[in-house]
Amino acid sequence: MDSPSPKRQKFEGSGAEGYVPENGNDEMSLVFSLLDKKGALVEALQPFKDVGVTMNHIESRPSRTNPGKEYDFFVNCKDCTQDQVDQLVRSLRPIAKSVTVKRRQPAEDEEVWFPRTIKDLDKFANRIEGYGDKLDADHPGFKDPVYRKRRKEFADIAFNYKHGQPIPIVEYTPEEIETWSTMFKELTKLHATHACKEYNHNFPLLVENCGFREDNIPQLEVISNYLKQCSGFQLRPVAGLLSSRDFLAGLAFRVFHSTQYIRHSSKPMYTPEPDVCHELMGHVPLLADPTFASFSQEIGLASLGAPDDYVKKLATFYWFTIEFGMCQQNGERRAYGAGLLSSFGELQYCVSDKPTVKPFEPEKIVVQEYPITEMQPVYFLADSFESAQEKLKAFAATIPKPFSLRYDPYTQSVEILDNKAALTKVARDIQTDADLLQKAIEKMS
Repeated sequence: MDSPSPKRQKFEGSGAEGYVPENGNDEMSLVFSLLDKKGALVEALQPFKDVGVTMNHIESRPSRTNPGKEYDFFVNCKDCTQDQVDQLVRSLRPIAKSVTVKRRQPAEDEEVWFPRTIKDLDKFANRIEGYGDKLDADHPGFKDPVYRKRRKEFADIAFNYKHGQPIPIVEYTPEEIETWSTMFKELTKLHATHACKEYNHNFPLLVENCGFREDNIPQLEVISNYLKQCSGFQLRPVAGLLSSRDFLAGLAFRVFHSTQYIRHSSKPMYTPEPDVCHELMGHVPLLADPTFASFSQEIGLASLGAPDDYVKKLATFYWFTIEFGMCQQNGERRAYGAGLLSSFGELQYCVSDKPTVKPFEPEKIVVQEYPITEMQPVYFLADSFESAQEKLKAFAATIPKPFSLRYDPYTQSVEILDNKAALTKVARDIQTDADLLQKAIEKMS
């Protein structure tokens, strides 16, 4: 049975936000799990002493996922720098399960930190859940030591990656390629009749330029370079699930955090979390479309500096669009959401008469409840990516922020428009574009 949604579990980070202090010292909390064995806590607390972090609170409770065998620990620290947090995470991951860093919630009148340049994404790229071989007990690969070791290899690649570096090439095993092949052959049977026209336009180009074949798992580096030429988007390897705030922030810079590992071979049509099949077959073809890329970036830009409750709303909007979006084309419902395009079962289900299909209204989308372990009972139907983006912009304008933002593609940074000099620069750029447009119209005439 295929997965009703490859990205359903824990998409919102289970309440854990990435800790990314901009400057100096700050307060943060670490949440991790330990096996109930003698000396486990002493071993886990040693790294805090080694890196010189002061703990001001610690508590424990029996694990909710593995009671009787594991304990969850919450440690609150103060006056810790980014480097110290990085060292703590590296030291804890070999001995603890599900290491999560939680940021201090800002006061109402305090500005929320967000990345200003594409390089700033390095600061939170490793704030993930379920690092490497730390799999849940119900994961298909939980009892497979070879698979878990392989997952850790992929996680280490992502953990050590920094912006500007080439994404390491991976030599996939015959078993992994066979898993990809099974999924590839089944999904491509449906795309021509169930996917949107933009998807079906770009997929053959990926076959031609990036090695999308049933006997080959394409490399992230090759795809990323191709996407840059098509839409300005690029891929960045990630070891697991980021918080909603951190993941959406990447989109603001046209960066898509992509997994590189593949699902377990025992269930080639199912995955409990995003894997390379979901990313490449679901997301990548539409990231090559300039209009869709612009729509995706708009969600990311709206999230920068937004209050937590609005980030949650934007994550819900992302869920019903980028993951499970549908659009009207030539009088038919077509899928553009990656969770649909990479799921054989739900791709057939979404165009049937079983689910409820509602008009595309962002104000209603962001408050719509949704299940995370079964097929969606509700979808929202967009007229086009352009109209969806305009409606998103109108909603984003209602998000309470003391500033406006503008993305500069030349420097891959965001400009804060909160003073006269910044506004003058924007006006000058707009005037230059307007002059260019006028000259082009005159030549055409």
